[in-house]
Amino acid sequence: MKNNFWEKLKKNGRPILALAPMAGFTDEPFRQICSAYGADVVYSEMVSATALYYQREKEDNETLRLLKWNEAREGKYVVQLFGSNPDHFAVATKIVTEKIKPHGIDINFGCPVGKVLKQGAGADLMRNLSQARAVIEATLANTSLPVSVKIRAKSSDVDAVAFLKNISDLKVAALMIHGRTLSQGFAGEPDYAIVNKVRPHFKGVILINGGINDRETAERALAESGADGLGLGRGALARPWLFAELKEGRDIVYGQTEIISLLYRHAKLMSELKGEGALVEWRKQACWCVQGLPSASRLRSRLVQVSSLNDVTNILQEYGLND
Repeated sequence: MKNNFWEKLKKNGRPILALAPMAGFTDEPFRQICSAYGADVVYSEMVSATALYYQREKEDNETLRLLKWNEAREGKYVVQLFGSNPDHFAVATKIVTEKIKPHGIDINFGCPVGKVLKQGAGADLMRNLSQARAVIEATLANTSLPVSVKIRAKSSDVDAVAFLKNISDLKVAALMIHGRTLSQGFAGEPDYAIVNKVRPHFKGVILINGGINDRETAERALAESGADGLGLGRGALARPWLFAELKEGRDIVYGQTEIISLLYRHAKLMSELKGEGALVEWRKQACWCVQGLPSASRLRSRLVQVSSLNDVTNILQEYGLND
């Protein structure tokens, strides 16, 4: 595959570090921040293939606006689609390929959120082997970009091995596997060794995901899995500099001054790229980042009320911001 950036990253000889897709978090501003810290690959938030299908004739396509990106400031960019209808995926894939021009397209088979499962999508689609295969085939047939999938260790009675056996003949370039089952959600101990079980049934790049919150857990995940890299999710929300720690092989200690400065940079970038109204989204991202600060509780209670960059500036100046 001519455009397979995954294999090129693998040949670099070091673990591939990816910002895993997270709804409500992995937007353009946060992807730029993680890329600046060293993320090799960044995923979009989950985007509905069905929404793209029904908005395909609209000039002002809200879903496409959510997918805009900055090639100069982001790592390899992968758009993640969710849904369950192969026809919708065929159209959505073509639209994304032609209009967004990312480096790759990913299909979500791992989301455990109820409203996604009710649509037969996310982790619910993972257990429907025939439908899952049809969705992947439709996606592959409508793009020249590398196609990847994100799954869980198990969904209902279908485990990762059964899922990958079902698509072993398809040219899927990369796999991100969350080491927890659907029933575990985001709690409990991930099974990093699951990669060893699926490796014989998948020829592409494999990333392990789930429960990776710091350099210690990252190194353990790599050692136990033998994966080609890591998908960093919630750990990156609290510590976006985790990418730099792993690249440089050392712990980076951020105190209050550094965290306050990071919060301001993020808020300013959010306002510039999405408008001040998007600071409502920034609030929850900021709450992750202040964990562990002596003043975290009070600071959180104030940050969740901001509605303008001026509000952010006034609050953070009280905590040592020097902009």
